[in-house]
Amino acid sequence: MEQTKTAVPNMISIVPGDLQPRDVYRLLISSVVPRPIGWVSTIGLDGTLNLATILISVGQRKGDPKDTFRNIQDTGEFVVNIVNEELATAMNETAGEWEYHVNEFERAGVTAVPSIDVKPPRVAESPIAMEVKMTQIIPVDDTHYTLILGRVVRFHIREGLRRSNGLIDATLLKPLARLGGDEYATIHQVFEMKRP
Repeated sequence: MEQTKTAVPNMISIVPGDLQPRDVYRLLISSVVPRPIGWVSTIGLDGTLNLATILISVGQRKGDPKDTFRNIQDTGEFVVNIVNEELATAMNETAGEWEYHVNEFERAGVTAVPSIDVKPPRVAESPIAMEVKMTQIIPVDDTHYTLILGRVVRFHIREGLRRSNGLIDATLLKPLARLGGDEYATIHQVFEMKRP
């Protein structure tokens, strides 16, 4: 039996060490897409509420730890709020460089509701929220990023999103995903949204 040969596309090869760290990061995040957005709510020791768009790692801002990292390190707790299409603008507002004592729930115009097993509140408008207890903080070698691992202790799921087989109906959830740069995606489209 004769096999048909498929043309192999031309490829460029890049060694990460040949690029600046920021350029490697941008290449990676625009290649591994779409990425789910975990909108993390935390609370500072002084009661300041924070919302950040992270899922598993936290970088630095101007050489200092971001508020989200500081709050998780101080309290050991956070909430992952799933972002859907309706929350896009509010989520984007929290990506700005706000001072530590700014209540980002108020800034984004969303409602803080008490969690049950952790101190940080969850976003009432989020269709799914996961209360999480931090289990490990791992600095990533040769970067300004820190990996945060946690154990989900409670799910909050809007009624009507779960199918009879226990899975979430993505068409009803209408999740928002990150692409590269200022691009985001829904199940049906790609669009840009500039950070404040």
